[in-house]
Amino acid sequence: MNTLFLIACVGMIAGSFLLLRISPATLASALFEHLSAGPKSLRDNIAEANGRKKKNLLRREIETARAILKATDRENRFPTVCTASLALFALGAAVSVAMGNLFLLPVLAVGLLFVPFWYVRFTAGHFKKDVAAELETALSIITTAYLRTEDIQTAVEENVAYLNPPVQGVFRNFLTRVQRVDPDVDAALAELKGSIDNEVFQEWCEALSACRHDRSLKTMLPPIVSKLSDMRIVNGELENLVAEPRREFMAMVALVLCNIPLLRFLNRDWYRTLMHTVPGQITLAVCTAAIFVSFAFVVRLTKPVEYKR
Repeated sequence: MNTLFLIACVGMIAGSFLLLRISPATLASALFEHLSAGPKSLRDNIAEANGRKKKNLLRREIETARAILKATDRENRFPTVCTASLALFALGAAVSVAMGNLFLLPVLAVGLLFVPFWYVRFTAGHFKKDVAAELETALSIITTAYLRTEDIQTAVEENVAYLNPPVQGVFRNFLTRVQRVDPDVDAALAELKGSIDNEVFQEWCEALSACRHDRSLKTMLPPIVSKLSDMRIVNGELENLVAEPRREFMAMVALVLCNIPLLRFLNRDWYRTLMHTVPGQITLAVCTAAIFVSFAFVVRLTKPVEYKR
């Protein structure tokens, strides 16, 4: 009966979208825009600015995901993330209703709601490592050319064709600004500094700007570039240390989830107790909540190490 009600509910929702001519992406974007909006009162705004009032968890995750997508030049995917989050929320609620477990409904629905935002966090670490690896190559060859020519524009022109996106696009914009918009190299370097969220790259841009006024400072550039190599080595060692605990965590999650259908074949009484009694349903909800909380901590703790000045 619950399954029939669920199918009828899905049909009504789909019919509402068709009648009102509203796309799920539009609804999801508008909904999450409203949820991520700041407090309306001036007092709450001041309290947030001073740190006396914390943002709620959902708002923090939405703002973090949007900032990551903007920094990685994927801001146009934010509506897709919102749509996936809303769809998973509905899927979690539907599965809980179909199972007849009302205790599991809020846990599964809210937990799946956060999964797309956690995925954005997880991919951000890989994106930053890829950018850092490309920066290491780009800054190395450009620095070598600059030490020879003592002209940053010439050094970039000679090597920009050998770079890969997204670093190549950043340096092409630098050349376009200097050659066709404004010949002020210092202003172009200041703009270049803010184009990539990487502390070593920003320090390199500052040192390069200082070298234009005192060429004896150009010996500072190779040690700055070598920091990227150091961070790559550190992140490689960290990845090796974290890989095993992460695999163990995934294995434990798979073991917990696989035990539920396995109980049906091993002991039907235990399975009925777990699925159809109040203590069993509460136990299932608690285990699911523990999995989601643990997964959130795994995503937050496995991000790459970044250089900080």
